[in-house]
Amino acid sequence: MHRRTALAAALAAAGGLAFAQAPYPSKPITMVVPFPPGGVADTVARPVAEAMSRDLGQPVVIENRGGAGGGIGMGHASKAAPDGYTILLALASYSVLPEADAILGRAPMYSFNSLRPIARFTADPTVLAVRAEAPWKTVKDFVEDAKRRPGAINYGSSGNYGTMHVPMEILAQNAGIKLTHVPFTGAGPAVIALLGGQIDAVSTGPATVVQHVKGGKLRVLGHWGNGKLQALPDVPSLKDSGYNAEYAQWSGLFVPAGVPDPVAQRLRAAARAAANDSKVKEVIGAAGSPVLYLDTPEFEKYVQDDVKRMSEVVKKMGKVE
Repeated sequence: MHRRTALAAALAAAGGLAFAQAPYPSKPITMVVPFPPGGVADTVARPVAEAMSRDLGQPVVIENRGGAGGGIGMGHASKAAPDGYTILLALASYSVLPEADAILGRAPMYSFNSLRPIARFTADPTVLAVRAEAPWKTVKDFVEDAKRRPGAINYGSSGNYGTMHVPMEILAQNAGIKLTHVPFTGAGPAVIALLGGQIDAVSTGPATVVQHVKGGKLRVLGHWGNGKLQALPDVPSLKDSGYNAEYAQWSGLFVPAGVPDPVAQRLRAAARAAANDSKVKEVIGAAGSPVLYLDTPEFEKYVQDDVKRMSEVVKKMGKVE
């Protein structure tokens, strides 16, 4: 009797060990997108998730968790079990929000050491978009009108200190103008409000507006990058227009900090495969965002530099309620 009990215990332990060592991934993975559908993060996440699913052999399921400029979704992902079954597709607001929380005197939604960078997929300068019938034909027109009418021109964003708020404040600081900020839950709702005439302008990734520009509904006055944009080659940079304003709305993959190295490396390989996937390049490129992949070591350095630079920008912005 004792021998049968011992044998059963040994078999149970062996079974438990086999289960614990099951190859990753052995079940579907949730990719948290911290913005509503329709924005830049969603545009990148959906083809990337599909390609990663093929490489990993398990579904990568999108979960949109919008709000607080991306902070709610990023906070959720940072607190997820570090087993590789919750991953995060974040935008550049990642580099901003902890500093903003400190300025506002509130508990941080996440910390920089609670999420681990895996790979960057895109890095687009944001563009200044207005309705096609708006009176401004150039950035200079826009700025001069704002100087004549302080606070009269408003713009929409994905939330306070988010990737649509910060670049507009960089421009306002540089040009010496005052604009009125109208926060939404994401780029999609903000662009809908712009199309509907509820707001005057947005700063967002080219992918969010390029089809509306081609359709004659929106006009892009300038962009926060250097040189020419692939999606909108005739649009000048703000620097070309005389304003020292620069900003990139990047997208990248993160995992909770405690994810084991073998799991992180498997996700890194899947991210690299997705970035090199011809369908991903086609879909994201058609939306106006060329893939600009950075592997883990380079992306880690990129994030560190971006955090340092954006923290200074946020300090200049100060408290925004």
